[in-house]
Amino acid sequence: MKLQIIGDPVLHSKSPVIQGAMLAALGLNLEYTPHVVRRGELPQYLAWARERGVTGFNATMPHKEDLIPLLDEADPAAKTVGAVNTVCLRAGKWVGFNTDGAGAVAALEGAGLDPAGLTITLLGAGGAAKAVALALSAAGAKRVFVCNRTVSRAQALCAQDPVGRLSPAAFDVDTLTALAEASQLLVNCTNLGMAGCDHQFEDFSFLEALPWDAAVFDAIYHPAETELLARAKGRRLKTLNGLPMLVNQAVLALEAFLDRPLDRPAMAAAATAALNQT
Repeated sequence: MKLQIIGDPVLHSKSPVIQGAMLAALGLNLEYTPHVVRRGELPQYLAWARERGVTGFNATMPHKEDLIPLLDEADPAAKTVGAVNTVCLRAGKWVGFNTDGAGAVAALEGAGLDPAGLTITLLGAGGAAKAVALALSAAGAKRVFVCNRTVSRAQALCAQDPVGRLSPAAFDVDTLTALAEASQLLVNCTNLGMAGCDHQFEDFSFLEALPWDAAVFDAIYHPAETELLARAKGRRLKTLNGLPMLVNQAVLALEAFLDRPLDRPAMAAAATAALNQT
């Protein structure tokens, strides 16, 4: 049984540390390694992985959405979101799962930021943003404003919400400022500020509109403190980076790989301890 994480870039990923720690805590001597797969190479990778005995893999950018039509099956969350981050080979079939949304909600709740009843501004409309937005809605958020430069993508995302708590919005600074003023939580699901990404927020002034008791959650974990979080800290707002989300979604992914429930708090503790040593 071999496990991998694929993406481009992916060699910086913390997932091997996290999964390795959890596997060790379970007494399982299984291999979990990063593997660079560029956009357009997924069909070749799936054939190669089957031949090489890879029985499961995690997927990060740019593959979460592109994998869906290549899989034999997908769980309900993955179908709704239209993206996967976990794929398992079961009975000869590639089966996809999405643990991003549940991982994000667990991370927020662990930080004392229960999304239930909150008005939230969420940035982005890609695979991770879809998972997180729909999970926040399902967790009882009062309203989630999904902001994207291409508003039609935000509209398409919001149309998938069965309970109607998602609303599309633009990404310009005036819109972000107006929404921030009414929000208790700001969530970044774009790659702006990510290590290795050339793009950054052009204007951070919308942070000034957030209430004093609001929080900012950046799904990015590399670097540990993005410019967005640094600016939010400068305003003394509560901040959370993407590591707790990464850990929690990884626990759920390992449950999928092993096809059995795990002691989630124990697994998260083992993963966090390993990360603190790196």
